[in-house]
Amino acid sequence: MKNIIALLLVLGIVANAFSQKEFTVLGKVVDSATGQPLTGASAFCQNTTQGTITNDKGLFFLKLVNGGYDLVVSYTGYQKAMLRISNTQTLGDTLLLALTKEDKSMTEVAVVATSEVADGLAKYGNFFMDNFIGTTPFAGQCVVKNPEALHFFYTKKRNRLKVTAHEDLIIQNYALGYIIRYQLDSFSYDYNTNISQYTGSPLFTEIDTTEAVKAAWKKNRARTYLGSRLHFMRSLYDSTVASEGFIVEKLDDNNPKNIQGTPVKNLYSEDLYEKDSGIAVINWQGQYRVSFKPVLPDKKFLQEFKLPENTRYQITVVSVTTDGFFIEPNGYFYEQYEVVNSGYWAWKKLAELLPYDYVYE
Repeated sequence: MKNIIALLLVLGIVANAFSQKEFTVLGKVVDSATGQPLTGASAFCQNTTQGTITNDKGLFFLKLVNGGYDLVVSYTGYQKAMLRISNTQTLGDTLLLALTKEDKSMTEVAVVATSEVADGLAKYGNFFMDNFIGTTPFAGQCVVKNPEALHFFYTKKRNRLKVTAHEDLIIQNYALGYIIRYQLDSFSYDYNTNISQYTGSPLFTEIDTTEAVKAAWKKNRARTYLGSRLHFMRSLYDSTVASEGFIVEKLDDNNPKNIQGTPVKNLYSEDLYEKDSGIAVINWQGQYRVSFKPVLPDKKFLQEFKLPENTRYQITVVSVTTDGFFIEPNGYFYEQYEVVNSGYWAWKKLAELLPYDYVYE
């Protein structure tokens, strides 16, 4: 894993002064074929409130809190570009992002080769919302403003539902006070395994309102943050897992039916945890149970999963499919698709999502 970090530092060039609280990114977006600047291209760090557009010279500027981010650059008619950035890297004077035009002929072939459900929104709309927005109490306060952008495809042979969108989804979260612009790459649900997966790039904007409403949103954000995956990743990075109220147990990978876990007494032993250039290297393998004790699990979660009403902890099972993962100071971690959650964190979907630049107070 150290080799991967070394490669990232070569790509990003050199380690930055880690004492600073913020770092800046200056980029230029151009056409890959002509080198001409693309004016009005969207540039944002996904799952944050930080985004902008390029000027007439194709330039953009972002100021970010220390940590890691996925920088997303998109422009109509071009393939989206994504780049991992961090304050632990010096990105040079100007990042050059060359976008490639989309191959419309391939898109047309793909559309012909699939069978879109004509009444997809009516047939699968609510099901999609439950598995994308969620079923938590806060999910009931989320509204997708342009559901007509969704396209639904069902494959009978594979018994799988796929959902795409021809434009960014606009989601208003009246529980947490955010408007989310979500670039949905793909959503899929496998009816054979009952597993849903989706990928995309959300950008958050704070809703402006009265101070009284903002105070209520602040409480709701704190409520959803405590015990969340973001909270845990920040605690794991800061070596404060136990003091924050988390309990970590190692499960028996050879006997999945054995629900008895072995407490991990030292999460920060050399074989499990190390810091390299400001990045926490987490050397986990297999399955771990993460419990959070300060806040009781939501009653609706207990009802949906038919759990005893006296269940005291929020419980999540974390499956690490490789030999570990990396965490940045803001709780951003990678590779995210290799860290799979089931249980409480998986239940809290988009309606409970907080941006990486959220600060718990």
